[in-house]
Amino acid sequence: MAEIRVGLVGYGTAGAYFHAPLIRATPGLTLAAVVTRDPVRRDEVAATYGAVAVSEVPELWDLCDLVVVASPNRTHVSIAAAALNHGKPVVVDKPLAPTAEEARELVRLAEKRGLMLTVYQNRRWDGDFRTLRRLVAEGRLGEVLRFESRFERWRPVPKGGWRETGGAAEIGGLLYDLGSHLIDQALRLLGPVREVYCESDVRRPGVVSDDDTFVALTHAGGARSQLWMSSMAAAPGPRFRVLGSAGAYLKHGMDVQEERLRAGMAPDAPGFGDEPEARWGVLGTPDEQHAVVTEPGAYLDFYRGVAAALRDGGPPPVDPGSVVDVLAVIEAARLSATQRVVVHLG
Repeated sequence: MAEIRVGLVGYGTAGAYFHAPLIRATPGLTLAAVVTRDPVRRDEVAATYGAVAVSEVPELWDLCDLVVVASPNRTHVSIAAAALNHGKPVVVDKPLAPTAEEARELVRLAEKRGLMLTVYQNRRWDGDFRTLRRLVAEGRLGEVLRFESRFERWRPVPKGGWRETGGAAEIGGLLYDLGSHLIDQALRLLGPVREVYCESDVRRPGVVSDDDTFVALTHAGGARSQLWMSSMAAAPGPRFRVLGSAGAYLKHGMDVQEERLRAGMAPDAPGFGDEPEARWGVLGTPDEQHAVVTEPGAYLDFYRGVAAALRDGGPPPVDPGSVVDVLAVIEAARLSATQRVVVHLG
């Protein structure tokens, strides 16, 4: 493919602020069509990207070579399956599916059709997580004993929308949303999980999906992950606190890429993923500590990987099988929260 035409399903927050700008900034990709019925959004995609706005997913098939699914969670499986059955490789925003088995079915379908299937787990390319992985690989922390990771926000007044008010049928709530990232990072860093414990609550009036959740993982190698996700954190904790046998890494503040995308900064602009010095993390022990320059965030690497996989036939940037593992942990966490037990995996 000289130029890969991309059809984007959905132009809400994910489509407008994450996928569309990254697609446009990736050599070899062109945003050709967007599925949205909203008249304001239809005008925006035409004016900003020169893309065709269509009302229904089947209208994409003749307009694109790649389908990106950024629609509400409950539609991910059906739209991805339809695209694969129409011969289109697919990118699906997280979560890939409600359950690990439904995700496996999509993976099997993609393999049967000989098509790429990948998942937008963009937080693998957060600058702070890239920094942490490098420190671990270099042995700077020794053996990792405990991984503490948080996505905590202060949103006492609900924003509304299906993520908060849609119930289980919408696959909403923080465990599927932010938890998909936190669990994925824990698995990438520390490997398979053998035990899962979860506490999950709904704290705000009018909200029906979890908005304050804690997940504890025991990894097969013995390390433990403790993951917090909350909309009711008036005093957010550190983004990372990672304790090792030789030292610790402490990091506050979120990766800069999301805020810059929301502000309209082009993801290929110089310095897009660079974090200011005030946000750098600290490595060391109580006796000796020093700041660690945060690796540049690299969300563009995901779509560069997509373009390379389609052009050269290589592996996708995110193996969908690895996301099946994430969903298996999410399922175990939901069971744990409901029955108040530790759930053992495999």
